[in-house]
Amino acid sequence: MNRIEIKGNVMNPTFLKHSRPLLTTMIQVQNPDDAIVAVRNALFDGADAFGFQICQFDPQYRTEETYKTVFSFMEDKPIYITNYRYGFSRDYTDEQRAEELLVAIKAGATLCDIMGDLYDPSPLELTKNREAIEKQKKLIEHVHEMGGEALMSSHINQFLPTEQVIEVAKEQEARGIDIVKIVTQANSEEELLENLKTSVDLKKELNIPFLFLANGCHCKLQRIIGPMFGSVMYLCVQQYDKLASKNQPLLRSTREVLNHMDWKPNRS
Repeated sequence: MNRIEIKGNVMNPTFLKHSRPLLTTMIQVQNPDDAIVAVRNALFDGADAFGFQICQFDPQYRTEETYKTVFSFMEDKPIYITNYRYGFSRDYTDEQRAEELLVAIKAGATLCDIMGDLYDPSPLELTKNREAIEKQKKLIEHVHEMGGEALMSSHINQFLPTEQVIEVAKEQEARGIDIVKIVTQANSEEELLENLKTSVDLKKELNIPFLFLANGCHCKLQRIIGPMFGSVMYLCVQQYDKLASKNQPLLRSTREVLNHMDWKPNRS
C-alpha cells in the first residue's frame, strides 16, 4: 500500500498515486461494534481501503478515541471520511460537520470529503460565494497541515453533459483539493455512454485524480467500469442492509469482475 510522509516523518496511508483504482468499502453504521464487524468482513473480501460515513454514526460515539478503535481494525488501509447533511448530522451546521471531520482526521483518517457547497448550501452542490470558498480553502489547508488529504464532492444528482461536468471539476480543482468527486445521473443508455466519455475527458483535462459516479437506473455499469476509464477508486459495500447505498456494487462481486477482466489497453 502506497504511503505518504507527513510532519515528524510519520507515515500514513494515501489514496494518491496508486497503480490501479482502490476497492473502497463504504461503512454506514450507527455504532462501533457494527463498524468493526463490517470492517472485518470487508477485509476478508479483499478491501483496499475504507470509507467511513460519519453522518450515519450515532453522535455519542463521535470521539477521537472511538474513531481510533474502529480505525485500528482497518489495519494499514487508507480511510476516506464523509459527513453529509443527512442521518444524525441532518440538523448540524456546516461548521459542526467540518469540525467532526477534523476530529476523524486527527484520529487517523486519511481523506476528508469537503462538500462543494460547504458553508453555503447551493444548487449542484457547488457554492459560488467567495466568503464560503475562502473558508473551504482554509479548511483544506488545515487538513493538509494535519497530514490528511482533501476531496471535494458535488452530488449534482442530475445528468450533465461532459462540458458542464468538466466546469464543475475545474472549479473544485482550483480550491486546492487532492481529488475531485462528482455524482450525476444516468437514466438512459445514452447518458451512461456520455458519462463514460466524460470520464475519459476528465482524465485529460484535470491535473489531479477524480472520482466520477452516477445514480439513476443506468448507473450500475458506470460504477463497475468507471475506474477503468480513469476514476481513482471504486465505492463498494460489503453487504446490503438498511443503511447501505444500494447503487454501490458489492465488494466481492467487484473484485470478481476485476479478477476476470483484462481491461488495460494492449501495448502497440
